[in-house]
Amino acid sequence: MPVAMITDREFVQFQRFIYDAAGITMANGKQALVSGRLAKRLAHYQLDSYGDYLRLLESRAQPAELQMAVDLLTTNETYFFREPKHFALLRELAQEARDKNRTLRVWSAASSSGEEAYSISMVLADVIGEDAAWEVLGTDISTRVLQSARRGHYPMERASQMPPAYLKRFCLKGQGSEAGTMLIERGLRQRVQFQHLNLNAPLPKVGTFDVIFLRNVMIYFNLETKRQVVARLLAQLRPGGYFLIGHSETLNDINDSMTAVAPSIYRKP
Repeated sequence: MPVAMITDREFVQFQRFIYDAAGITMANGKQALVSGRLAKRLAHYQLDSYGDYLRLLESRAQPAELQMAVDLLTTNETYFFREPKHFALLRELAQEARDKNRTLRVWSAASSSGEEAYSISMVLADVIGEDAAWEVLGTDISTRVLQSARRGHYPMERASQMPPAYLKRFCLKGQGSEAGTMLIERGLRQRVQFQHLNLNAPLPKVGTFDVIFLRNVMIYFNLETKRQVVARLLAQLRPGGYFLIGHSETLNDINDSMTAVAPSIYRKP
């Protein structure tokens, strides 16, 4: 069955769909991304057009399909130990927590397939101890990437920025048919809690955190949504806690309650 072309009108409808579902503002000119990611769903239902697929979603006849569409349109590639200065800061905070015998809680708020959350947990396990008191929560709007995160199985190239000692200590190298892949060691996998969560809706009870990572996410939101999401997350950050964003992002015009410590690093007074 030939792949249908997405019309401009259908693309605009999907822009509205993903904004309503996840608060994400999809840039113009992403027709190829939408059609490429959803083509198999049209084939699955033997539909002739993207408009037909949208009507299926809106009919709520297939509730799981709604989540599937959100998953496909919001998934982004990531890798371990992205932006090393954030992990250098985390190491300092972990040493401080260890010295004061205090539990450190860290939230990877858009954890995608889990690389960020596991990078955080490796630092905490190394500095504070594998069996010590620390907690890592990873959340994402995509149930599909959360399943992948819980498995903890990755292509080896995602680990190119990972310290070699961590690769040796916390990862199992794939053999035979699994060559070229790695598996996060079970003990570490069990220390990270992954949870489905929409940042663009009232938050469930997740408690307060010492550090919140919200990196390379705000670029997908419009200004008003950014303000709402950031305010929601900062309410869960304890005074003196750190809020980390992507190096190409800023809180200018979004929130003025935080103190800028360094580019992409903010502290709550």
